Amino acid sequence: MIIKKAEFITSAARAADFINSDKPIIAIAGKSNVGKSSFINALANRSKLAKTSNTPGRTRLVNYFDFGDFILADLPGYGFAEVSKAEKDKWSRLMEIFFAETKIAHVLSLVDLRHNPTKDDLQMINYLYTYTLPFTLIATKADKLGKSKIKPQASEIASKLKVGVNDIIAVSNETKYGFEKVFDRLDKILTLYKEVSDFENEYEEE
Repeated sequence: MIIKKAEFITSAARAADFINSDKPIIAIAGKSNVGKSSFINALANRSKLAKTSNTPGRTRLVNYFDFGDFILADLPGYGFAEVSKAEKDKWSRLMEIFFAETKIAHVLSLVDLRHNPTKDDLQMINYLYTYTLPFTLIATKADKLGKSKIKPQASEIASKLKVGVNDIIAVSNETKYGFEKVFDRLDKILTLYKEVSDFENEYEEE
């Protein structure tokens, strides 16, 4: 896959502002400071498409980007300790509505490769399993580990989150390590989405 277009569309602070599209929507989830914005910028090959924040946990918006063949929905970061319980509850309700009302093609769930999954990471993955949402784990910050440690650590995280080793991709937003696999996965996601959509359309016509 080659990303030829990547543009910011809009931000949604409430459910009424969520968008749906004829294009497949791929959501990005992850804890605060895991590198979601940097991942989006690396994916688009643009340095400032997604704004990075100096204060993790403050953004409570769903940011939408047009990537040409699909829409990318960047979800608010979770798990930041200094956010109040009321803010966490608000985030949780917003995400429940988002997943219930948005037709999601896939979720890219980001975790930090350097550390074992947090309680919030586990909660997110359990949520995706519960609602049978297809997802791929993206393990960021691979450049912070020695090359010999990347695969063993990725396998360890996959085991703790109960996913197959083929369902986790280690990446570096800085060096672009692993992004070829990300683009390959996106190709497969979009192909499957088209096949399912074509089947559903044929079924409705009958």
